[in-house]
Amino acid sequence: MSSVLRSVRIAKRVIDVTGGAVGLVLSAPLIPIIAAAIYIDSPGTVFFRQRRAGSLKAIKTENGVKQFQFDEFEMHKFRSMVPNAEAKTGIVVAGANDARITRVGRFLRKSRLDELPQFWDVLRGKMSLVGPRPERPELLQDLSYAIPLFEERMRDVKPGITGLAQISLGYTGSIPEGSEIAKLAATLQNPWQLDETKGSLADDMRIKLLYDLAYTASLERFDTFLCTELGIIFKTPLVMLRMTQGR
Repeated sequence: MSSVLRSVRIAKRVIDVTGGAVGLVLSAPLIPIIAAAIYIDSPGTVFFRQRRAGSLKAIKTENGVKQFQFDEFEMHKFRSMVPNAEAKTGIVVAGANDARITRVGRFLRKSRLDELPQFWDVLRGKMSLVGPRPERPELLQDLSYAIPLFEERMRDVKPGITGLAQISLGYTGSIPEGSEIAKLAATLQNPWQLDETKGSLADDMRIKLLYDLAYTASLERFDTFLCTELGIIFKTPLVMLRMTQGR
């Protein structure tokens, strides 16, 4: 590991600890309000824990098939779905109009307020303020097979609360209308032009991958890291406000 990369790691952890502590303090007044709204709308647990895949640990080949090993951890969120949401559906990624999402949950997701408990995950060293979003381990294996280099987005980097993809795309990774990357959507999505795969999860994940790889590339130099990291942190509240206002 180069001295520059070491300095990036140290600086990133300092930013994480400082930002995580400040984030918890500032969000403390909102926590009881959000908790009450969740419970009134949908009685049940307020907080939600879920296994997620963190940094890529190793890639092994067994019987000619690649096996990806990630540093798994429990991520915390405010509950935005009905209790036991996966009892009937199994493990699936939530869609834009998912019927399992509650009324309060829809607002929390749109404003990204459901992510506030993850400041605790940052302080305990499982996540970073900025980085690729952590995916479900069960889904990540299949996505890594379907999308070339998808596992590389988590190499040597912790998952983040916010990130370049999060401030540039929709909640599920959808391309915003009128954005620069929307002009390239036809060439980036559904590469085999199959009607049955239009609007698939893999399409959104391919777009996310582009942003995540761009972010990880910025970590190779201290100056690009600092500019990118602080830029994402300062833009995140503006993105949250814009989404709340429906723009």
